[in-house]
Amino acid sequence: MAGTILVTGASGFVATQVISAFLSAGYHVRGTVRSESKAQSTAAIFPSFQSRLSFVVVPDIVAPGAFDEAVKGVDGVVHTASPFVVQVKDNKRDLLDPAINGTLNILQAIQKHAPNVKRLVVTSSFAAILDLSKGNRPGYTYSEKDWNPATYEEAVKSDNGAFVYCASKTLAEKTAFDFVKSQNTNFSLATVCPPMVYGPAIQPIQSLNSLNESTADIYRFMNGSTPKVQPNAFWAWVDVRDVATAHVKAYEHPEGGRFFVTEGTFTYQQVVETIRKVPGVDQSKISEDDPSLEWPETYNVDNSQARRELGIEFRSLEESIRDTALQMLQWEKKLQSNGHQ
Repeated sequence: MAGTILVTGASGFVATQVISAFLSAGYHVRGTVRSESKAQSTAAIFPSFQSRLSFVVVPDIVAPGAFDEAVKGVDGVVHTASPFVVQVKDNKRDLLDPAINGTLNILQAIQKHAPNVKRLVVTSSFAAILDLSKGNRPGYTYSEKDWNPATYEEAVKSDNGAFVYCASKTLAEKTAFDFVKSQNTNFSLATVCPPMVYGPAIQPIQSLNSLNESTADIYRFMNGSTPKVQPNAFWAWVDVRDVATAHVKAYEHPEGGRFFVTEGTFTYQQVVETIRKVPGVDQSKISEDDPSLEWPETYNVDNSQARRELGIEFRSLEESIRDTALQMLQWEKKLQSNGHQ
């Protein structure tokens, strides 16, 4: 067999697809989750892989030594656990510390307790590449060479949730690169930097009111809650299945490095136009066009390194949004038949 991969934050939107990709590639997977119930519900997604899938409960990724037991005996680690929220009460407690200290915890645990690990893959983000202060930045092309210039001090004080989230991803990724360089680790580092991640979710959901952020971002255009198309907050995107593939490819890549995984840029107008073509969607609930909206010129994105070095051909926006919408229709039927909303 190809070895055992530890995947942190295993019950998440991206992480469940990452687990699926590693299992499909022949690996054993050990996932960290916050509770035994999360372990059971996540395991249920993969009925045909039970012999190669196990879980460890890590209630708090910020607690000292949180991952010490989880890393023992594994051959590789994928660290996806990091909060994805933009509305928080305490920047430090709710975003910055979990992102930065959670990453530091996994690095220290591998260094101390997992001598067989040769590669750590960290799920970073386009948030760590994008410079929010530059706005839409028409004519500029972002790539792996770019870094968000946000500092910890700025993020602690900021009342802009998006800025704080972007800073948390930047500082966590820099922490990882700095640690590997300064500690002369036995393992190398690869980071995967996706922008907005869309596509079908396979993690368990209890309610259509408790969807992960990016699935909710699409569903609101088809459930009647958003009467008119709105302008984007971010302009670059990627399908979650391609992000999952990128983690496997980055793990298997001869060298570490930083990989910007994106299909390109998009507008919510394109999303809505795709949803309108999906059979079964209630047309009366789909967001209407807003004639007053002027779509601005925006930055470009360069995915050539990920395509060249990881061999990824990215799914189209139309395929990704169609598959998401079809899945939401299935969930609506299933939850309604079970008496849930």
